[in-house]
Amino acid sequence: MSNEVPAIRIAQLRKAYGPTVALDDVSVVIAPGTVHALLGENGAGKSTIVKVLSGLVSPDSGSFEIFGGPASLASPRDAHRLGVQTAFQEMTLVRNLTVLDNMLIPDAPVGLSGMMSRRLARERVASHFAGLGLQSVDLDDEIGDLDLALRQKIEIARAIYRKPRILLLDEPTSALSGPDVDWLGNVIRAQKRQGTTIVFISHRLREVRDFCDELTILRGGKHVASGRVAHYEDQDVVRMIAGRSLIHSFPPRTETRHKIGREVLRAEKVGTEGKLRDASFVLREGEILGVAGLQGMGQLDLFLAAFGATPVVRGYFAVDGQKVAIGGPKDAVSARIGISLVPEERKTEGLFLRLSGKHNATIPIIDRFTRLGLIDRQAEDRAVSDAFRRVEVDRRALWSRADAFSGGNQQKIAIAKWLLTESHILMVYDPTRGIDVGTKNELYQLLRAYAEAGGAVLFYSTEIPELVHLADRVLVFYAGAIASELSGQALTEENILGAALASGSTATAA
Repeated sequence: MSNEVPAIRIAQLRKAYGPTVALDDVSVVIAPGTVHALLGENGAGKSTIVKVLSGLVSPDSGSFEIFGGPASLASPRDAHRLGVQTAFQEMTLVRNLTVLDNMLIPDAPVGLSGMMSRRLARERVASHFAGLGLQSVDLDDEIGDLDLALRQKIEIARAIYRKPRILLLDEPTSALSGPDVDWLGNVIRAQKRQGTTIVFISHRLREVRDFCDELTILRGGKHVASGRVAHYEDQDVVRMIAGRSLIHSFPPRTETRHKIGREVLRAEKVGTEGKLRDASFVLREGEILGVAGLQGMGQLDLFLAAFGATPVVRGYFAVDGQKVAIGGPKDAVSARIGISLVPEERKTEGLFLRLSGKHNATIPIIDRFTRLGLIDRQAEDRAVSDAFRRVEVDRRALWSRADAFSGGNQQKIAIAKWLLTESHILMVYDPTRGIDVGTKNELYQLLRAYAEAGGAVLFYSTEIPELVHLADRVLVFYAGAIASELSGQALTEENILGAALASGSTATAA
């Protein structure tokens, strides 16, 4: 490394939460004007470093410098004064405020009177969005009305609006796919040209190679390796991240696995008041049916409609050959229908973070353990313990709050909840978003085992390789309808992407 002063120097940083050590004497040096990847499994310490640099968490010991000066970050304002801005995966945008109001928190431009000038604010934010290619965003829209990908882009835009010297991007692509990832790549390159130092957390190695100059790998709160991205092969990075070799990232397809059987779910010309216009397909016992498409093409509406969370205005669903009316999630999870959903945002839609893992898992079926108004706690514990063993969640989830666990373990708790319902149709919406490579591998095995045991899986993913390697067939959505159905030799990344961009054939392929 040259003699230039590092943008960030971390020395022997330690942070513990009770018996859990999040950072164990970690030392990292990040050069100015570079894009530096922080890699590791969930719980490895990456987000703790980001929170320390953002002024949200105070370390127990160790030190860090920003551009050669000792840094004392007691609050986010201290970080802002030193030029550190963060775009978080768990977004900090206020859902019931407009895009403009969110952009102005905490500093808004003032006019000659000393009062906030909304006209000046609107002009500046509109100009900033135009520079980022976001000119189509309506500044008066409430954040909560926007889809997840757009909210993530606005989170990133807000961090850049404050003209950072150091930009921390915590899993920025976990909610993005296709062109949105390309958009972020262009933003990162533009910021780098301006001299901004970027710390990039991601579980997607392809993006690390595309965007980053250097990397640091953490495991179990300890520093494992640092160096130029080009000096490491993917398999070496995975091995160092996981502490073991993941030879088979996806379950192998074998001729002896459970055969695909009878029809269990049919959608016939289903449409909603939202973006879904026309969806017709069949899902069969033992099958993983993949769903692909760019953000906002109707796939989310399909999942919500099948779960009773948004009304069907055209067409119908049939379960086991019988037309069904799904008036709400309670109908969906009932024994006569048996549909469960692992939603897009586990922290806000899939879990009650302040409740224990056990209580989260039994919420849909607590009546099964209730006799004369009293809950049989022993029966509840036995059932949940068995489900947690199946998804390989630590036993302490029986009594510990969900927010005490990493994102990967939270996702496992969310899946265990639906395994307990014994639903025979499991819908999972982008379940590996923000999940490390080791936990992804475990979830892949779990979904395949569920299907081989006779269940049926409807599986949406923003990561096309997951669909290619896990799904038996893939439905590609475009403009609110199924543009293509791919299987067999036609089930390739190129064909999925082509159909998603409306540049490929819309014919069914096998």
